[in-house]
Amino acid sequence: MARTGAAGPGELSDEVFAMLFILVLSLVIPLSLSIWVVSLFMNSAYDGALYPISPWRLLFAIIAPLFITIKGLKKRSLDVSGALSGFVVGFVLTVSNLCFFSCLLAFFGISSWATKFKAEKKRALEEDFKEGGQRNWIQVLCNGGVATELAILYMIEFHPGETIIDFNTRYNTCWLVLSVVAGLASSCGDTLSSELGTVLGGQPRLITTWQPVPKGTNGGVTGVGLAAGLMGGLAVGVAYYVTILLTNEPLLDSVSQWPMVLYAGVAGLLGLLLDSFLGATLQYSGFCDEQKKVVQFPSPTTKHISGLPLLDNHGVNLVTSVIISLTMPRLGYQLWPY
Repeated sequence: MARTGAAGPGELSDEVFAMLFILVLSLVIPLSLSIWVVSLFMNSAYDGALYPISPWRLLFAIIAPLFITIKGLKKRSLDVSGALSGFVVGFVLTVSNLCFFSCLLAFFGISSWATKFKAEKKRALEEDFKEGGQRNWIQVLCNGGVATELAILYMIEFHPGETIIDFNTRYNTCWLVLSVVAGLASSCGDTLSSELGTVLGGQPRLITTWQPVPKGTNGGVTGVGLAAGLMGGLAVGVAYYVTILLTNEPLLDSVSQWPMVLYAGVAGLLGLLLDSFLGATLQYSGFCDEQKKVVQFPSPTTKHISGLPLLDNHGVNLVTSVIISLTMPRLGYQLWPY
């Protein structure tokens, strides 16, 4: 009988993960208290102009991302570099606003599940297939790096903490909140669309010409993929909305916050459409006669399908995240009831 928790080649055992988690956890409390003391000192040095961070917020901002990244590493959703960068992204988003953390948690959970869904079928279609997904630091930062930078600006403009969307009282702060949510919703929608549309959708069509293309072609869309992208964005919006209800006083006399669900859904849909357009035009797709699958680089055995070899998948994700994060708040401002 095989030993429970035995590690395969290149994997860490359950015992090693437990020891690693306990070791890091033993450093969490003194680390969070040290950061809290530093924040108090800086607040005093700047005559109270800086907002001190609660030690409990710091503690949660360390423990929660740490637990998630270790689980992601164990389940092979992340490699080591992806786990380290994911912890940094998670810490910044969590310490800045718990709503950002819940959005990130929804994105990570949904994308990890979707990546493993019908993995054997994806193995036959994808040139760069990795078991479990195993996202590295480049993928983590291209999907979450923009939101992380915006979260830092949010803390500078406002302070670490949750706030309702009300453009009449906190215009700049609300703009930054919508930017962060839009970026995460866009990445979630695009990931869910790509992972599910490939294995559940019918014949994909190139978004620029609407001609049928092989599955796995950059810029190919299906009805299932479009619906999945919308649902991914909505999931991020629901995560934000539930968290803002739990972390704020009763909102009866405040501006309605439910539009965030629809806003995030639109961001997810528009994000996948923009990603598909960039993929169809600036990212190479060709069918390799030897591998019998769509590949991302030209070769003598490859027949061109679409796109120029200017961006890879990471570049497309990064450009999409930047554009959606910077443009969607304008739509939110115009449509938000206030």
